Amino acid sequence: MHRKSRCLFVIIIISFVLATGCKSTRTIKSGSGNLNLSTKQLIKENTKKAATFKTLSARVKIDIDQGEKSSGYTVNLRMEKDERILLMSTPISVVKALITPEKVSFYNKLDNTYFEGDFKYLSDLLGTELDFQKVQNLLLGEALFSLKENVLEASVNEKEYVVQPKKQNELFELFYLIDPSHFKIISQQISQPQQHRHLQIDYKSYQQVDKQILPESIKVIAVEAAEEMIIELEFKAVSLNEDLRFPFKIPSGLKEIKL
Repeated sequence: MHRKSRCLFVIIIISFVLATGCKSTRTIKSGSGNLNLSTKQLIKENTKKAATFKTLSARVKIDIDQGEKSSGYTVNLRMEKDERILLMSTPISVVKALITPEKVSFYNKLDNTYFEGDFKYLSDLLGTELDFQKVQNLLLGEALFSLKENVLEASVNEKEYVVQPKKQNELFELFYLIDPSHFKIISQQISQPQQHRHLQIDYKSYQQVDKQILPESIKVIAVEAAEEMIIELEFKAVSLNEDLRFPFKIPSGLKEIKL
């Protein structure tokens, strides 16, 4: 993958895996729970746990491993639910990315480049048609594809629920693991065996943030053929429902990235 394209991919994929902490937070540990729910009851419980808020801000520590290459970043994240997501490098905002329902925008003052476009690039990389709503669902630990809009079946594997379509899509296979103690997704996996692609998002822990249950620690594994990227995230200093600004303007004189 071209270096600039890979840099864009790293910045955007960070947004796939939002986790949060807050002034009043506590880690929610997985534990034993009710493993006797029907599929309908399980989906209902999961839906009740969906986070509701207006805005969110966080400082996110990110570690990325790409085979022999590894790197670490810290970014400030701001989110206005259903509207926009802003990522800014720290301590100086030389790199910014803004995601809205209409487009993805990005600029990097370090190499004087910028990008503006739709979700096609990200969709092609992950092998799944994406839009803002799907991205936001992943940010909040929700199912990429709505559990209420698919004909699903649930089974029990050891201490967790396994949820999957009764009939898998011909193009990709979809699996969710749901914790029986708090009914949040602890892993969601999309596989495309014919294309040798696999995307796995593991929510390693959750926390309670102002009565909302949100991810705390996340591990993302993206595999295509023999190439693997692993992203680990920690989120600190998170606040909910504060008045936030979302400043974003591409500086003049930068060179557009053509993909």
